[in-house]
Amino acid sequence: MARYSYFSEASTTGGGPTEAVRELYEKMLKSIEAKTMPPDAWLWSLIESCTNQEDITLLFQILQILRKFRLSNLRIHANFNCNICLRVAEACAAVGALDFGKKALLEHNVYGLTPSVGSAHYMLLYAKEHNDAKLMVEIMKLMRRSHLPLQPGTADIIFRICYNTDNWELISEYSKKFLKAGVKLHRTTFDIWMEFAAKQGDVESIWEVEKLRSDSMKQHTLISGFSCAKGFLLVRKPESAAAIVHNLSQNLPDMMRSGIKIQLQKLVSEWPLEIIKRQKEEDRKAITTSLKDDINAMIHGLLNMGLKVIVNMDDLTTRESIPC
Repeated sequence: MARYSYFSEASTTGGGPTEAVRELYEKMLKSIEAKTMPPDAWLWSLIESCTNQEDITLLFQILQILRKFRLSNLRIHANFNCNICLRVAEACAAVGALDFGKKALLEHNVYGLTPSVGSAHYMLLYAKEHNDAKLMVEIMKLMRRSHLPLQPGTADIIFRICYNTDNWELISEYSKKFLKAGVKLHRTTFDIWMEFAAKQGDVESIWEVEKLRSDSMKQHTLISGFSCAKGFLLVRKPESAAAIVHNLSQNLPDMMRSGIKIQLQKLVSEWPLEIIKRQKEEDRKAITTSLKDDINAMIHGLLNMGLKVIVNMDDLTTRESIPC
């Protein structure tokens, strides 16, 4: 068997592999050259020891060598077990070795790795952490190419990335794919979707998502309830908005009711600015006036219903805070 060297690829970015990974790599090579399969513990240790991209390069080199050895010398055609594949993807995401992480998600690869939804999630979580919608799209394409099913946890990550990157078109596109695949969305996913629709000022979408949510779960969360309240405010129905908030105060568990004050303050001080900045300049004055009037009416409605409302109205009433 030809002798292998880590020097050819591992130092392409300058730092070189760590001592621990290099030693394990060389031990495994010597074992293979002696026509003996290295102990599984060595591979596990190598995976766990990866702390930079050069380490990952060596990991993938040894995986390819091991696959060839298993096939030619041991007549083992199966891939490595699923746990190894999962940990490899986790290691790639941990050090930002994105190209190798993508290779691990290919259905047919030379490394003996079987892609899984869990492996894809590690890469998607990296995209989430770095607000990288482009990487997210690439991973989703790889999932489709490798016939990996969409799952509720996948939607959680995708919707959050779309929200964090303020990409309404992308969340609209992927929501259709998840619904078409029959994925049962989590409460948190509906919350992200509805809050984003309310932030966009998209009344039609608020009620479309609310119908989907209410078909699978009856009780509102704080976010879904306040999103509906915002939907009513956008069509100038402050009484209905107040009724939604009052209903939340009556039906939410005690531990969640404290969040009503926080959400009310956000509705007053943050949400109007989001709506106004998305309007055409000639429409901003009118929407500013209507939001001020209707939010004030909603607050007074809540007081009349007996709800103790303590909200700082300065941001709503101070003209300088509104981007007209």
